[in-house]
Amino acid sequence: MPALWLGARAQPAASRLATPSQTEGPFYPVRLPQDSDGDLLRNGTLDYRSGQPAWVDGTVTDLGGRPLRGAQVEIWQCDQNGHYHHPGDGDRADAAFQGFGRVTVGEDGSYRFRTIRPVPYSGRTPHIHVKVKLGTRELLTTQLYVAGDPGNARDYLWRNLPLAAREAVTVPFERGPDGLQARFPIAVAA
Repeated sequence: MPALWLGARAQPAASRLATPSQTEGPFYPVRLPQDSDGDLLRNGTLDYRSGQPAWVDGTVTDLGGRPLRGAQVEIWQCDQNGHYHHPGDGDRADAAFQGFGRVTVGEDGSYRFRTIRPVPYSGRTPHIHVKVKLGTRELLTTQLYVAGDPGNARDYLWRNLPLAAREAVTVPFERGPDGLQARFPIAVAA
């Protein structure tokens, strides 16, 4: 006779909303920097001293809430003066700002980057580009926005997201024990 399962173990895993996809934008690196770790404030031997240092962290899970072990998270963004390490932006970014980072998520799905609070540049509100890969598959490309930034309402990409999607990609940068912190949980259909 089959056992009757009651309680939490009998319930299907709660389905999470997928983090909304957004454009990669024109400034994904043409060639990845030699230094592409999770610390964007140190590019080789150079230390970046502009902007507001910040930690961006979170977890990467599937829609059932299970950690996506082995996934890689990439971020890229402009420097404090609004410039990317990209020929389309004239390669004018500060050499000390790494501008791109990649980390492999932990067993619990966690990731963490050291970077700056994003800044606006011509026509865009402050944002950080985010990509999630698993092996050779790209699972998600999106953008992380700063909660409460007055530029959000003028930004074409942000304001054209449905409200729930906006809320999923817009996070506060708040004071924490080791500086500004932004928590950005990512849920993907794996």
